Order: sequence, then structure tokens, then C-alpha cells
Amino acid sequence: MYWRFLIFLCFGALFSCAKPIANFTISSAEPTAPAKVIFQNNSLQSDTYEWDFGDGIKSDQESPVHQYFSSGNYEVILKTSKGNKSSTASKKVFVEAPQECLVLLQTRYGDMVIELYNETPKHRDNFIELVEKGYYNDLLFHRVIQGFMIQGGDPRSKNASPNSALGSGGPGYVIPAEISAKHVHIKGALCAARQPDGVNPKKESSGSQFYIVQGQKMTDASLEQMQISNGVNYSKEQKALYKELGGTPQLDLEYTVFGRVIEGLEVIDLIAEIKTTKTDRPMKDVKMKLSPIN
Repeated sequence: MYWRFLIFLCFGALFSCAKPIANFTISSAEPTAPAKVIFQNNSLQSDTYEWDFGDGIKSDQESPVHQYFSSGNYEVILKTSKGNKSSTASKKVFVEAPQECLVLLQTRYGDMVIELYNETPKHRDNFIELVEKGYYNDLLFHRVIQGFMIQGGDPRSKNASPNSALGSGGPGYVIPAEISAKHVHIKGALCAARQPDGVNPKKESSGSQFYIVQGQKMTDASLEQMQISNGVNYSKEQKALYKELGGTPQLDLEYTVFGRVIEGLEVIDLIAEIKTTKTDRPMKDVKMKLSPIN
């Protein structure tokens, strides 16, 4: 029995002193930015993990999921440790540039990925130019109406005091309307704000202010009524989306729709739930940060 006990102790000591071995595999359903990459940790004899994804982001999760918002060739490094011993492993991740024009909108309630339409080139190009300049960073969603939309892009909202009247600011120019029945106000639609018809008969858009539709789910009957009132002949796909996701069809053909949220629709709901003042401004500031995905 004694010799068996000694063997057990020896094997235990060898195991406890064994050096950790870092190892992992990579899988990705979509290699194009924004690419969501899954890292499967296959390390042995390790207690802690330090991931460096190569884009400035790190993690201590065992098997993390990471999203790359820019194309490039990234070196991912995993460092595993046990006691005072460590081991590292590295692999390459290649992310392709998207063919679509995409923008990342970040808030403290989550992120949204927005696709800009090529059919509205004036709005697309203007929006991208402002995004690349950092124009929108730290501006507020200054007007939020639950069941309708969330609006931002007023430069006067940056560092605005709680009692500031917001909604009239802009870059000093307007954009010609690019209104089309192809792009309607389904939930997640990115639309240009504008002045009313009385002072803006051409329906020209604000140079910077935009709103993102939340809306409400529609029925066949309500859509039929909207077709009569606004003159839009909705396609089967548009009707299905209005019934499934909701939207604000009463605004169709009145405002330019120049993009849509393709990831993060739930963030719209979270922002729309915030308590607001009598002027529809959130009582707690909701700042935004926008950056191109390329």
C-alpha cells in the first residue's frame, strides 16, 4: 500500500507541475466585415486565458466570440497560464472588406450595424463623409418616441444642458430628396429628418439629422388603408416585413429612406423604452458613436 501511495504522489506532483499547453481553433460563418469569429479553446492544463484579437481588443473568456468591424489580416494570440507557468499560441484571421456600404453605430445600450443604400447616393455619400469626420461622435438621440422612432444628428446636442432645445441644428446645408417606393419605413429603416412641407415643399433632407424607425406591427387591413392614403403599392415582401417587424408606413413617400439596420434591431427597442421629457428628449443622455465598416 505504501508504494502505491508513493506512486500516486509522484504522478500528482508531475501533473501539478506540468506546463500548460495553449491551443485553439477558429471558425467563422461569415469572413466579411462585420465578421463574427468563434474561438474554441483547446488548451490543456490551464487555469487562466488571455486573448489578444489583434485589433486592440482583449478578453479573458475561455472560448470567446469576437466581431471584427474592419477588414484586414489579424494575428490572434492566446496566452494560457497555470500557476507561474504559461504558454502561447497564435493564428491568423483574415477579414474581407464588405461589398455593401456599412456603418457601425455604438451606444451604451448596444451596437447597430447599418447598411446604406446605393439607390440614394447623395444621402449615402454625405452620411459616410460625416461619419468619417467623426461628426456624429458624442451627439445625442435627442428625440425618442416609443412605438415610432429614435432621432439624432443635431450638432447642438453635443454637451447640451438638460434644458437645451434641440432639433434645429445641422451642418448648414440640405440634401435633395431621394424618395422611392422601393425603400419604406419598416422597423430599422434609416431616414433623413427634414423641415415640414410648408417651408420645404421639395422635401429636402437635413444635412445631418436622421431617425431610425421603431414603429408598430401592421395588419393587412391597415396596410390596405395606407396604400389608399399614401399611394404606395406595397410588394409582398414589404407587406410581410411590415407585419412581422412593424414600422411607420404613414411616412412612406414623405421622407428619404437611405439605409436600414441589419444587426441590432433590439437596441432600437431599448432606447425607445427610456423615459423622456415633454419634448421627447431622453431624461438620461443617449450618446452615439459612428464609424465606417470597411
